[in-house]
Amino acid sequence: MLIELSFIFLRNNFAGIIVTFISILLVHRLWVVFRGLRLVNYLPGLRPPFSPFSLPAVAFPTTWWNAGPDIHWARKSDLYTDNETVSIVPWLVGGPMIWSTNLDVARQVSSGANRTGFFKPTWSARALLLWGMNIFAAEGDVWRKHRRVMGPAFNSELYRLVWDQTLKTYRDLIVAEKWEGKGTMVVPVIQDITFKLALLVLGTCAFGFSFHWDEPPRTSSGSLSVQQAMRIGVESYMLRVIAPRWVLRLPFQWIQQSNAAYEAMMAFMKDQVAARKREIHDGTQKDAFSLLVKANENEESKYQLSDSELIGNVYIMLFAGHETTAHTLAATLGFLSLNQDIQDEVVEQIREVVGYDRDPQFEDYNNLNKVLAAFFEALRLFPSGHIMIRQASEDTVVQMPNPRGQEGTIAVPIAKGQVVVIDMVGVQRNPRYFEDPMSYKPSRWHGISNDSEDFTAFSVGPRACIGRKFATTEAVCFLSMLLRDWKVLPKLNEGETQEEWKDRVLDAKVVLTLGVRNVPLIFERRK
Repeated sequence: MLIELSFIFLRNNFAGIIVTFISILLVHRLWVVFRGLRLVNYLPGLRPPFSPFSLPAVAFPTTWWNAGPDIHWARKSDLYTDNETVSIVPWLVGGPMIWSTNLDVARQVSSGANRTGFFKPTWSARALLLWGMNIFAAEGDVWRKHRRVMGPAFNSELYRLVWDQTLKTYRDLIVAEKWEGKGTMVVPVIQDITFKLALLVLGTCAFGFSFHWDEPPRTSSGSLSVQQAMRIGVESYMLRVIAPRWVLRLPFQWIQQSNAAYEAMMAFMKDQVAARKREIHDGTQKDAFSLLVKANENEESKYQLSDSELIGNVYIMLFAGHETTAHTLAATLGFLSLNQDIQDEVVEQIREVVGYDRDPQFEDYNNLNKVLAAFFEALRLFPSGHIMIRQASEDTVVQMPNPRGQEGTIAVPIAKGQVVVIDMVGVQRNPRYFEDPMSYKPSRWHGISNDSEDFTAFSVGPRACIGRKFATTEAVCFLSMLLRDWKVLPKLNEGETQEEWKDRVLDAKVVLTLGVRNVPLIFERRK
């Protein structure tokens, strides 16, 4: 009887219970939103349902209502219209964030030694830890240990090796792709070339491989080339980072391909670490991996990296190095194809410095500043390291500059635990730093040295990209050879204008890094 009466009561009051539950939920979410607004000091911005990096936001495209992980690219034209620093306060899933496009703010929150009151949160580095702890994911003393071991591998001897190998790889490309004797070459996706170039240069200079364009290195099992394993790994990278472990056991072909590529690359890396430990004592190896292993072996035990950490660093070097350089070279050629006057200016400098009768030499690097500027400007518009995430380790204060045109700063309290995101896409398009920021103008960088802090697309502060000189050396050598020999034109669809091609092609895709979409080009041999 009692049970029956209880059932009748619940049935008659079910609607009231639901209304009460919803009311409590709404009150709680309102409290969360108001608390979030207070934590970000009521900075104006977006109030979406989900945080940009939460699973619900990732599952939907970025639109007017959903602030997805590519919000800073999808809404680059209007997100910072009135303010360089905005807030994103979700009302359903996730915590409040401060997003800024100001370099002064970036420098205040960036540090390799955790001495500014900010650190890189663990969740933001999860995507970098698939292969092991590394210099990009590490914090504080761990970061300093990785930097201490990694630093000696990046030196002038390595950069000279990069230059010579890029030169050789370009020659291999011309022969293997049958460009010799041709007047015109159509390349539907230039990344097919730039990705292979970047991987082969890294393979030689980072690992000491000996191979040609049509003989890529293979994994230990021989079932996949390293390039194939890398490409499969890139395409399924976020699956392995986000998905639960049981998903990776599902019998779908593309999941099994991802597993095979991951296992092949892991075995390959372990074999390479073991081989380098055996070989470094003869002193003949000059590649970065050997120098890295040698520096690690010479360290005191408390500073030594484990094999897992060595693999983590080398994979990130491979992944970040070839992915970012390849995309930026593709973007550079895409922009130059649309700007023939700029392309002609770059080619004129190549002819003045190198001429026709010899190959460019490493000593020419500093004199080919317009080639470097063309690469810099493409990287500015497509910054590979597109966001920098930091979290306050204590209650602190950030001095935020007043809006453009106004002097002074305003002190903004930042509570412990608050997340600050530096939007590098927005930084590189900020009118405070760049006149006509949406236009491709390499002349901005004429006369700027490779390591100048004025160029910030390689990030800022002590944690700026360690492979910067590696990438620019490869880029200047390759572009100098290619542009001296070939005129670059956009491959237009039937009836398509150059402006339509630009809108279709020079757009971004965001995975772990930010890159340009597939770039179709035509190459005409110069007379």
